[in-house]
Amino acid sequence: MNAGAGPGAHRPHAGPGEPDRGRSADPAPPRFRATLARSAALFSAFRKEQTDPDHFYGTLARDTVAQLRSYTGLRGAVVVDVGGGPGYFADELRAAGARCVCVDPDPGELRLRDGRLPETAVMGSALSLPVRTGSVDVCFSSNVLEHVGDPPGMAAEMVRATRPGGLVYLSYTLWLSPWGGHETSPWHYLGGRYAAERFARRTGRRPKNDFGRTMFAVSAARMIRWARTRSDVEVVDVLPRYLPAWMRPVVHVPLVREFVTWNLLLVLRKRPGTPAPG
Repeated sequence: MNAGAGPGAHRPHAGPGEPDRGRSADPAPPRFRATLARSAALFSAFRKEQTDPDHFYGTLARDTVAQLRSYTGLRGAVVVDVGGGPGYFADELRAAGARCVCVDPDPGELRLRDGRLPETAVMGSALSLPVRTGSVDVCFSSNVLEHVGDPPGMAAEMVRATRPGGLVYLSYTLWLSPWGGHETSPWHYLGGRYAAERFARRTGRRPKNDFGRTMFAVSAARMIRWARTRSDVEVVDVLPRYLPAWMRPVVHVPLVREFVTWNLLLVLRKRPGTPAPG
């Protein structure tokens, strides 16, 4: 897909909260509930990420799509999965009725599952999406923002690609959370470069999530502030993605949220008729 071409032609759309013309309504999905049992199941699956990635990413993808459907219908929706790599999320989005394209800059990530480049995958940067402005219903990204050197730039690209009235689903791991350094955790609390060097000394190889190269420190405060200063989006929700509903207030407590939230989810709706800031 060349720059300037979208995954689907732009079409008439409804305002926020209204059904799209030309899209069939989703059958009523099961009510999404962020319970303690759900959190326990996710963290249990997380422990198997290295040994059984299909189980972990499949579990997370099913949970994520169920959560996304509590904000918007997916049947017939044009969805871009930014940084989706092997395509676990894209598979579940398609199973929910969406027309999904996965954009990722790394062919190795795209081929992780079976060695082949998926037909519905496109190589491209999260900082310059090969998607026409205002051409997608949902711009989705899970755990990619912390791997990009310009987090607000990536988020702005997602907003640009989304049609007025469409949804942006953006989640990422907070740097000060227990897993902020990924495989170098918990040594990232002593500094990202120290943690990466320590990992390299112990294993004889650089970490996949190498601080300053493929891993960056992103806070909750930075991206919440970014979202609230945008005139072209409505902040629909800000929540700790993996935690039970009764822990939602933690995202409003400065500093504490950086350690406790673990993974922050921003749900944004693009305002109709509002020009994006330059």
